This record gives sequence, structure tokens and C-alpha cells, in this order.
Amino acid sequence: MHRHLLTLFAILVAGCANADAQRPFTVEAIAEFDEPWAMAFLPDGRLLVTEKAGRLIVVDRTGNKSQPLGGVPEVDYGGQGGLGDVALHPGFHENGLVYLSYVEAGDGDTRGAAVARGVLEFADDGVALSKVEVIWRQYPKTSGRGHYGHRLLFDDQGHLFISSGDRQKFDPAQDMAGNLGKIVRLYDDGSIPTDNPFFSDGGVTAQIWSLGHRNPLGIAFDLDGQLWNIEMGPKGGDELNRVVRGENYGYPIVSNGDHYSGEEIPDHDTRPEFAAPAITWTPVISPGDFMVYDGELFPDWKGDGFAAGLSSKSLVRIEFGDGGAHEAERFDMGKRMRAVVQGPDGAIWMLEDKKGGRLLRLTPTEADTV
Repeated sequence: MHRHLLTLFAILVAGCANADAQRPFTVEAIAEFDEPWAMAFLPDGRLLVTEKAGRLIVVDRTGNKSQPLGGVPEVDYGGQGGLGDVALHPGFHENGLVYLSYVEAGDGDTRGAAVARGVLEFADDGVALSKVEVIWRQYPKTSGRGHYGHRLLFDDQGHLFISSGDRQKFDPAQDMAGNLGKIVRLYDDGSIPTDNPFFSDGGVTAQIWSLGHRNPLGIAFDLDGQLWNIEMGPKGGDELNRVVRGENYGYPIVSNGDHYSGEEIPDHDTRPEFAAPAITWTPVISPGDFMVYDGELFPDWKGDGFAAGLSSKSLVRIEFGDGGAHEAERFDMGKRMRAVVQGPDGAIWMLEDKKGGRLLRLTPTEADTV
């Protein structure tokens, strides 16, 4: 019997039960977008929303949208690539800095992710980015249009973490001469902290915080300050990882999924020298984003993780404890879900995937009154 068959059956049964969980929230559709990918709240309560084709849009909480902002870098649009994540500098109130990840073309038929920052400027005739500069690039650029990763996250010391996918090339996730299949850690200007685990090796290697990742599409800190990442596995084996400085998470040497060709990959438990995931999913949830909730609107969920599910068309709730994690609940959203963030008032905001993807606001369902 195939080594995954019994596990697959058990998870299918559990997954079906979770997927039927009654939603304890009301969903309000705010606006529609063309292939939205990410969002970030401005201090005034409006959101910046990225669209893959290269548009950055400001939308208010009633759904009024701006024209696409000027100053956005030219993107290489196609496949999984285009304009990606958006994040505000922790000191945005003082410096107005906005960070964007996107895919840029290279020589010949190559491309790779990049991160740029610019100053968000408000004027009577609209909003635009100025003083745009590239602070990071995937290396090396490769052919293909998949597995960019390129999620952005600041910690409370001002370090910038960037998830970098393996670009569907497998082996680069273990190649220390490049930053593919890695999570990297930089200062806000793209320079490299001297306490990075491989700083003494110099070059691109000095950027690396952890390695052995496939397609990490979500990164977040829990309430204790521990970094987690969620990533798409191959055929099976999506992962949630507790990210530790300098650790190797094993891909493509180990995975709880297999190659799409049918070639088996040894499971994590066969190679204990690699860090094992806290959760694996087979069938996959296809995580598109990840956040940890710390608001008051859903008090029972404070400290829980939430994953936006693409193929699973779901919002997956994850509970942490004793250094590990487990799926606690799964809510059917009916559409592929690309992004999830917490709003200033504690509401959960989500973006649907693809053309016509809606911006959704989730708030607690009011208890029935007699």
C-alpha cells in the first residue's frame, strides 16, 4: 500500500468534517479587483491592494477605489508572477515608506522576484510612489513563471523577512550560493544584519535565515514572537513550519508529498537532521497567505493562525501550543482565497483569487435574540 494512503484517508475524513464547520462570522463584500494578490492597511483605515498585472490601488472601507498609483515598478506578468506583496515600513508615520514585491525580467527567458521600496505621497491629484529603489533580488534568475514566494514581513526590530520560492527548480532550495527556496532576513534598506546565521560566508549566502523551502506563500509571527511560514508542498505535503534561525527544512530531499511526475520523495521522518513541519496537509489546502490574529473582535481566536486556502477554497484556523500547531477548524469560503490580514478594528479581511476577486470583511455573527 502506498505510504500515504492511510494518512490520506484519515485526513480526508477529518478535512470534510472541518470544512462543514458553521461559520461564526458574517461576510461583507467591499470591492472587486482583477487578480488581487495582497493588501496592507494604511494608518487612516484605507487599504493598499496589489493586482498581479502591476497595479497598486487604494480602496476605502466602503469600496471606493483610486486609479492605479504611479511609480510602481514594471512587472513581468504571467503564470504565478507579477506584482506581489505590499507592506508598510514600521516607521511609516515618519517616512512614508511602502515595500512591494514583484517579478522582474532578466536576460533572455529568465525572471525573478525583487523587492522595491518607495515613498507614498498624497496630493490633490492622487497618490503615487516616489523615490523608488530596488533593495533585493532573487538570485539566480531562472526560466519559468512559478514559485516566487515573495511575501514580506517586518519584525519589531525593523528587520525585513522575505520568503523566496524555489522557482520550481527543486535543487536551488539546498544551494547556499543562491537565495531561492529560502527565507531571507535584511535590514529595511536591503543591507544584511551581521547576526544572520551565514553572514560570515558573505555574498548572497549572508542573506539566508533558513533554507529547504519550496514555495513559501505566508510568513507571520505568533504572539510570542516566533516566526512561522506556510508553504505549498508538491503533490501533497503542504507545510506549516516553525522557522528557526539557520535551520534546513529539507526540500527537495524530504517532503510529505511526492513529485507530480509520480516519483516519491522520502518523508520527513526518514531524515531527522532536517527540521520537520509542525503540520502537513494531504490533501493539500494550497495556502496563499498566513497571519496570526491578535485582535479583540474574535476573542476566542486571539493567538490563532489563519491560512487563506486556494484549491481548498477555505479559511483554515490553526491553534498553537507546546511549540507545535494543529488545524482546529476549516471554513468553506466558496472561492479560491488569496490573502488574509487583520484590520485595525479586529475584523478579518480576505482577498479572493483571480479576475473579479472580491475584498471581503469578516465580522462576528451576532447571536440570535429571542
